Amino acid sequence: MQLKRFAVSLSAVLLAATAQAQTPTPPPGFIALFNGKDLTGWRGGDTFDHRKYLDMPADKRAAQDAAWTDDMAKHWSAQNGEFVNDGHGKYATTEKDYGDFEFLIEYKTVPKADSGIYLRGVPQVQIWDSTEKEKFNLGADKGSGGLWNNSAGAPGKDPLALADKPFGEWNKFRVIMVGARVSVWLNDTLVVDHANMENFYDRKKPVPAKGPIELQTHGGEIRWRNIFLREIGSDEANRILASKDGDGFQPIFTGSDLKNWAGPVENYEIRDGAVVCKAGKGGTIYFNEEYADFSARLEFQLPPGGNNGLAIRYPGKGDTAYAGMCELQVLDNEAPQYAKLDTRQYHGSAYGMAAAQRGYLRPTGEWNFQEVTVSGSKIKVELNGSVILDTDLSTAKDFMANSAHPGKDRTSGYFGFAGHNDPVAFRKVSIKKL
Repeated sequence: MQLKRFAVSLSAVLLAATAQAQTPTPPPGFIALFNGKDLTGWRGGDTFDHRKYLDMPADKRAAQDAAWTDDMAKHWSAQNGEFVNDGHGKYATTEKDYGDFEFLIEYKTVPKADSGIYLRGVPQVQIWDSTEKEKFNLGADKGSGGLWNNSAGAPGKDPLALADKPFGEWNKFRVIMVGARVSVWLNDTLVVDHANMENFYDRKKPVPAKGPIELQTHGGEIRWRNIFLREIGSDEANRILASKDGDGFQPIFTGSDLKNWAGPVENYEIRDGAVVCKAGKGGTIYFNEEYADFSARLEFQLPPGGNNGLAIRYPGKGDTAYAGMCELQVLDNEAPQYAKLDTRQYHGSAYGMAAAQRGYLRPTGEWNFQEVTVSGSKIKVELNGSVILDTDLSTAKDFMANSAHPGKDRTSGYFGFAGHNDPVAFRKVSIKKL
């Protein structure tokens, strides 16, 4: 009787130990996307534009989910704490969408495998056999980890180093994604450094601000484990963006006063290291040095309904939207009073001339990071890591309300803020001459 009781107890201990071994333990701050036991938290997916997926009527989207998930379930399983795919079927796709994140995952695959990881539903961080000579012309010999669907020659397309381990060993990825900016480490080696991930579905638009993680299947068995994710908040995201490619930028706002600034500076005040347009006041203030080609970096904070602008090549007088090269809108796009504006009036747009992509602002009250590059007649605006405007104003012919912009062809001028009576705040303002 005692031996039987001991055997039962030992069996229970072994079962508990096995269950514990199969339950992944995420690092501090991370969550486990795969529980080690079943497909909870995952649905089926495919190479499908996530924007179109979200635009589906609810009933059609549910039907599509059901079809994809039914197919996925036939080819994916949990085995001894590993997420296993037989090389076929739809992709394992997180039920939840994610914005900015740090992602950890380990994988082990077989010769001639070809797989990948979709970020926000966009292909892909490449995984393949770096010894398969038949695919050397495609870049397989360079190894895994590159952003395979970026354009040829674009940063991130090919990994910076060959870091794959031999078959039979586990590889591990670390991915940081802020906006469309992606960094990838394969087996602790940096293989993609803050590259802009192109939108496979429409290269004229940035990748979606949020979307799922997808594990792609592609003809060969692949095993995954220790799948962890940590969402990145706006303050950390801004620090990451500011830490990259900052050489040559010089601060033009001290955070304590408006020394070397001109215009109606009395209509602005300093609050907690930021320059803020006083409520009910306005006018364009500008740093008192002219710039031709330049990049500017700054953080800004919008109150609900906030409206301001960046003065680009401003002549020092007049309405910068018309007398300067342009006014780049700074606007709370989601405010009800702005629901029916011309598309060229929303945030990041060259006012009245060129419309920016929408959906990339942080919630009002949070700090946004923006970089503006002006080169000749071209302007690029990158908001929170995503390029929302990339235009050549020399080609602008159709103006809002048929109002001409005589200053759009200016080749130099001042940089500043075009206040419109709202307490929009700016800080950490720096410029680099090009």
